[in-house]
Amino acid sequence: MTLADVPEAERISDEGFFELDSRTRRLDGPEPQRRSDPHREVWMRRTRHFVETDPGGCWVAEDETGLVGMATSYRRETLWCLATYAVLPGRQGQGIGKPLMAAAMSHGRGCTRAMLSASSDTRAVRVYHQAGFQLHPQMYLTGTLDRSAIPTVDKVREGTASDFELMDSLDRAARGAGHGPDHELMLSTWRLLVSDTSTGSGYAYLNERGSLALLAASNRRTATRLLWAALADGPDEATISHVTGANQWVLDVGFAARLALHQEGYLALRGMKPPSPYVHNGALL
Repeated sequence: MTLADVPEAERISDEGFFELDSRTRRLDGPEPQRRSDPHREVWMRRTRHFVETDPGGCWVAEDETGLVGMATSYRRETLWCLATYAVLPGRQGQGIGKPLMAAAMSHGRGCTRAMLSASSDTRAVRVYHQAGFQLHPQMYLTGTLDRSAIPTVDKVREGTASDFELMDSLDRAARGAGHGPDHELMLSTWRLLVSDTSTGSGYAYLNERGSLALLAASNRRTATRLLWAALADGPDEATISHVTGANQWVLDVGFAARLALHQEGYLALRGMKPPSPYVHNGALL
């Protein structure tokens, strides 16, 4: 993948995930939506970042019609992560996805750990399982936030670039590798909250919609404090995504806030256990 490929790769990703959402939508679920223009710009900015930091991990598939598939992946220390993987609807099942996945995974040679957030697409999940990943079901909580349930939150402040070293140390404890240059990208795009006390440390990013995007902490008490702070500053229609069974503390907060629990997708891991206390991001993991 080159920087010039990024807009077309975004289109393939958007079409692929819109088709998947339409095909797997629950009867009581919201109507599938294509990316908004602001979300599209965030996606392309993140993908350009991966192309620049990890050119060997970002690939496209093309034929005489143009681009038909894309994959972005990256290495952070000894951890390989798959950020996005999509094949154009109508071209799936034609032998495009496996070589794309193989090309991306070749970037992770020598890494002792691997991590990706998978949709519920049965074909993609089968590929991940065959590649040696263990699949851990993901949950999410959503609904109208009961603001009367939010406790008084203190010991949380706005984060800055001076917190990166602390945050990388928390990342290493949770998932075996720091986010490194990804923190610069996230701080430039999202809001950062930090809690650093004598009893524990942690951080949380709030995305462009005001919802939790990523959280890491040294203990559950600090993680809980940060999650409440994120909910307090977020929208009334709240969503907490990418919750694994190893992070039951998230359910404690979500149920107290009167949010409903659902299950969708998998955290796929190789050479590691589900990080905790940790709420991963779908692409930046």
